Amino acid sequence: MIIRIVKMEIEPENVSAFVNIFKTNKNIIISFDGCQSVDLLRHINSQNIFFTYSIWDSEISINKYRESNTFKDIWSKTKPLFSKKAKAWSLKEI
Repeated sequence: MIIRIVKMEIEPENVSAFVNIFKTNKNIIISFDGCQSVDLLRHINSQNIFFTYSIWDSEISINKYRESNTFKDIWSKTKPLFSKKAKAWSLKEI
């Protein structure tokens, strides 16, 4: 099992659009082979800083998703909304 955390800082005027994109695509992401869950979290003091917290069967599953047309489509809509480059971590529970 791999936990994937992605930090995204969104331009303040794009926050609503970003949240809508996530809500629209959450079930599509979860239905991707190897994805167990995905959630969107918001920083408690900075309303434009978000994290996705997802659980995957393996790093292979994450990479297949990242190479998929599904990811490319979602990312092409999301990336222009950022105020800074996204940061991502893949983690294993100890």
